[in-house]
Amino acid sequence: MNMVTLADIWKWLNISAEKYKKMKIIELKLNIIKLLRKAVSDLPSDFDFELDIPPDPKMGHLFIASFKAAQYLHQSPEKVAADIAAKLKDSKIGPLSRVENTGPYVNFFLDQNIWFKSVLEEILKQKQDFGQLDLGQGKKILIEYSAPNTNKPQHLGHLRNDFLGWSLSNLLSFAGFKVNKVNLINDRGVHICKSMLAYQKWGQDQTPESEKLKGDHLVGKYYVLFEKKAKQDPTLINQARDLLKKWEQGDPATLALWQKMNQWAIKGLEKTYQKIGVDFDHVYYESDIYNSGKKIILAALKKGLCYQREDGAVEIDLTKDGLDKKVLIRSDGTSVYVTQDIGLAKLKQKQFKPDRSIYVVGSEQDYHFKVLFRVLEIFGFKWAKTCYHLSYGLISLPVVKMKSREGTVVEADDIISEMEQLAKSEILNRNSSLSPVEVSRRAEIIALGALKFFLLKFTPVQNIHFKPKESISFEGDTGPYIQYTYARIQSILRKNNQALKKINYRVLGQVEEIELLKLLFMYPEIIRKSVDHYNPAYLANYCLKLSQKFNEFYHQHRVLQAKSDLKDARLALISGVGQVIKNSLNLLGIRILEEM
Repeated sequence: MNMVTLADIWKWLNISAEKYKKMKIIELKLNIIKLLRKAVSDLPSDFDFELDIPPDPKMGHLFIASFKAAQYLHQSPEKVAADIAAKLKDSKIGPLSRVENTGPYVNFFLDQNIWFKSVLEEILKQKQDFGQLDLGQGKKILIEYSAPNTNKPQHLGHLRNDFLGWSLSNLLSFAGFKVNKVNLINDRGVHICKSMLAYQKWGQDQTPESEKLKGDHLVGKYYVLFEKKAKQDPTLINQARDLLKKWEQGDPATLALWQKMNQWAIKGLEKTYQKIGVDFDHVYYESDIYNSGKKIILAALKKGLCYQREDGAVEIDLTKDGLDKKVLIRSDGTSVYVTQDIGLAKLKQKQFKPDRSIYVVGSEQDYHFKVLFRVLEIFGFKWAKTCYHLSYGLISLPVVKMKSREGTVVEADDIISEMEQLAKSEILNRNSSLSPVEVSRRAEIIALGALKFFLLKFTPVQNIHFKPKESISFEGDTGPYIQYTYARIQSILRKNNQALKKINYRVLGQVEEIELLKLLFMYPEIIRKSVDHYNPAYLANYCLKLSQKFNEFYHQHRVLQAKSDLKDARLALISGVGQVIKNSLNLLGIRILEEM
């Protein structure tokens, strides 16, 4: 359900009164809420009326359900709705024309001429800024996402992380927050040493150039080889641990090998980021910060906030918090994941001073972040309460579950390449006269649009079963379907060879036109909801629904062939739809095509 509450509106208005005086959509919602509060004065002062779009067009343009109010008033929902409708029967504010009730629902009917005019002119005037809110008031938000390892390429799960972090950053910036995007590259540890050891033993001086491989793919090849060999020779894991000790002790040969392979991997990762259109304001490397975590832990040890076991490991007891005992530094003095996370959390706070620090990390790390945030609190960092783990579910393919250490991982570069080939087939089936260069250009945009939309249309906590062929289709609940809808709208607009006259919005009023306007009207609320819940899926599914409603309209009604006044009004309507689709896709990180 798409809804807005009185508290939301007042929050918006209190943030920037001057700005929202100009937002007729917000004004309309506020005026209706004021009428409701006047009609039902016996409700608590903090009661929220939930204004929404009715499921049935016959129920008006907007409505409220009276169930919650009925509980407070100890009356039936039907009686409450009837009383409200009776009191507001003769009320007219702005475009509000009449109020009725259907059972427990209060239905608001708007003057369609004023309503269409207000909404569409707002969109066409504000263009890319339409729907922009100042919820953040310039507050700082730090978003850490991606966090790849330098022992292998990014896989399909990383893409979900990348797209979630990127789109959320866009949304928060659009809503008035000052956003800093950071990445932590995990370039040290036993897992890194596994690739290094395998290369030492079986690498034969191979390079990315000699093997014609991206650097991260070459390094990943040796990580997979290590796991295969370790099944036959379990002593290899101890050798990898010994290599980590040498690394931490500064052994020159070990560091030289690490630097060489690390550079290969990072260059490969950067190529992938460039391909998918993701970047960062700051990049951290675990190799630079892991010791800072040790210092914090050892200082806490002196204060008695944690303790040292007989074997020398530093540990903290979190059993009173419903967690377990957690090793913070191993008995051999080496770091664990939480060691560097403690150091990085403090460093980020010092550098950026964020009002909220968001970690975009998969749900398999839920426990880890509970431990991290609790340890930070125990160590006396008050800002620990501003830390938030944005957890997301696993992703799988029809055939295999992704497990990089077994070599069955679905690598990001490979899935993108496969998607581009599928897109090329779709494009050529529709237009075989395109040049190879143009086919490749469109295929890249469509493939990435398909991937991003598929991975973003699900609420983050949901597990995803990815279906490449289904996601690339130009029909159905897909990114290419939305891209195609936008291109279709632009094609119609290009065919109009006359400038729009002063538009008479009174000629609009068909059911399909009203349904489109309702969705356009709710766009700012969708932005707010996506931001409040850190969930781009609200926007992705809204954009899909808007595209579907446009196509329903387009199949039922003529645009360019309509009479003059109606043609101009419908062109204004579809221009508004096209603008909102474009805005939505931009926020999701999906590129548009003017022609498909």
